[in-house]
Amino acid sequence: MDEKKKAPRKYLLFRLWRYLGRYYFLIAAGLVLMLLSNVLALFGPKLSGKAIDAIGIRAGGVDFEKVFYYVGWMVVLYVLSAFFSYLLSLLTIHLTRKVIYRMRRDVFENLSRLPVAFFDQYQTGDIISIITYDIDTVNQSLSNDFLQIMQSVVTVLFSLVMMLSIAPVMVLIFVVTIPVSILLTKFITSRSRPLFRVRSKKLGELNGFVEEMLNGQKTTRAYGREEQVVSAFDEKNGEAVDANTKAEYYGTLAGPSVNFMNNTSLALISVAGSLLYLQGGIGIGDISSFVQYSRKFSGPINEAANIIGELQSAFAAAERVFRLMDELPEKPDDKKAHILKEVYGEVLFNDVSFGYQPEQPILKEFNLHAKAGQQIAIVGPTGAGKTTVINLLMRFYDIDKGCILLDGQDTYQIQRDSLRGAYTMVLQDAWLFHGTIYENLSYGRENLTMEEVEQAAKAAMIYSYIEKLPDGFQTQLSDNGVHISKGQRQLLTIARAMLSDARMLILDEATSNVDTRTEMKIQKAMRSLMADKTCFVIAHRLSTIRHADLILVVQDGRIAEQGSHEELMEKSGMYYQMYDAQFEGAL
Repeated sequence: MDEKKKAPRKYLLFRLWRYLGRYYFLIAAGLVLMLLSNVLALFGPKLSGKAIDAIGIRAGGVDFEKVFYYVGWMVVLYVLSAFFSYLLSLLTIHLTRKVIYRMRRDVFENLSRLPVAFFDQYQTGDIISIITYDIDTVNQSLSNDFLQIMQSVVTVLFSLVMMLSIAPVMVLIFVVTIPVSILLTKFITSRSRPLFRVRSKKLGELNGFVEEMLNGQKTTRAYGREEQVVSAFDEKNGEAVDANTKAEYYGTLAGPSVNFMNNTSLALISVAGSLLYLQGGIGIGDISSFVQYSRKFSGPINEAANIIGELQSAFAAAERVFRLMDELPEKPDDKKAHILKEVYGEVLFNDVSFGYQPEQPILKEFNLHAKAGQQIAIVGPTGAGKTTVINLLMRFYDIDKGCILLDGQDTYQIQRDSLRGAYTMVLQDAWLFHGTIYENLSYGRENLTMEEVEQAAKAAMIYSYIEKLPDGFQTQLSDNGVHISKGQRQLLTIARAMLSDARMLILDEATSNVDTRTEMKIQKAMRSLMADKTCFVIAHRLSTIRHADLILVVQDGRIAEQGSHEELMEKSGMYYQMYDAQFEGAL
């Protein structure tokens, strides 16, 4: 998300209108209710002036009949206006709900289509801030302020017409005060909009920092870095608060400034009305009506100044929301790409080169041939490119040069979803979703029976633990199963993989969090899982891959050695040194 790109206001308004415009029926109904509520209320000052004039019709007395007549109509009109205003509030709430639901769904749908590289670059907390805070900010302003602006337009125009009908001369006062108000508002908002953009950015950074620190709290405490984390939080928090204070400060200047001009115009109207009255050019009732209409005329302008301050915040939030929406999804499949119908599992890397950054290649003319049903182990030092091989197999990233073939077919001629569906993955970071253990184990397949799930749990050596839980397989897991050990989480993900019917398997340090005895049992169970499947195993414990059909030793993006365990040990090369180092010279 490029924060430097500033979206034009017209572009933002057009994008926002696309969300409101699809509910044109609700907007039309809202406009009708707004007109009824507003116009009925705007007849009040006129009736009020007539009631005041009725007080002085007869010398020494009051025409109560006319006074009560006009007051009665005022009550009726104001009650009807309040009723229509209440209906308008209900409709606005309904409209806001629809818009915010649609916008949040669109953002999340686009997130689901973004490449893995996007999530490797941006903080989760910042993305969450956009989905929650920024979208709420946009919609609170969008649905409410749109109708309020329309209401202000009606009020201003109606009040202007009524003032012109009462005393056209006094309307000239607004020729001076209104332009000054507009210039003040424009001056203030031109400086406040960038500040609201900074506020949204700083809040996103703060959320990202908090999310990161909460996930890493055990590491923080283990290293005794609490004070440093709190200090860093204070700095981030201070920046967010300062950005918010500056934005709100300049955003709220518009209201008082315009209000000052409105009060100035009221004082001038009072003086002008008094002079006209002394000359016999206007009555007391008309002065009262004009003053009320002048307040209704200038009031919306004052409200518009406050609304504009809110809109600056909404525009800043909208920029972040639409920037996230506009992030490019994964490249579409080739038009000729087809669905995999039958997978055998033969994989070929042919002179593949790739780098996460173009100037820093990770794999360099990498070649690999995995026959169907083989177990391929990939070992090597940190940063050699082992995990990168897996990322390319799954097409999480696109290669720079060369080609990858599956069963003789270029993987770029295979639909991406179909390709990924051919693999099952068990990663070192065992991820569990919110839900029951049964739902987590059956995540990869539908319509699994409880018997099948139980068999997989037994094979993964986790069945006895599940049975001891109060609700067994219906036990709820949350927050990635933080209340169970890493080893147990990993066993659950292994059981989940065992239930998959995929023809190829990827194991990335799949048993790194379990003890040696349990690992040996799982290895035995996993051999049945891996039978007749092409398996790619990344392992640092070399003892776990001794039975692999082919071991690839990767160094500096190339295959330094390859062969079976026995063949590589006989070579006394890099693999031999790694194996010897793990067993502390026991060879």
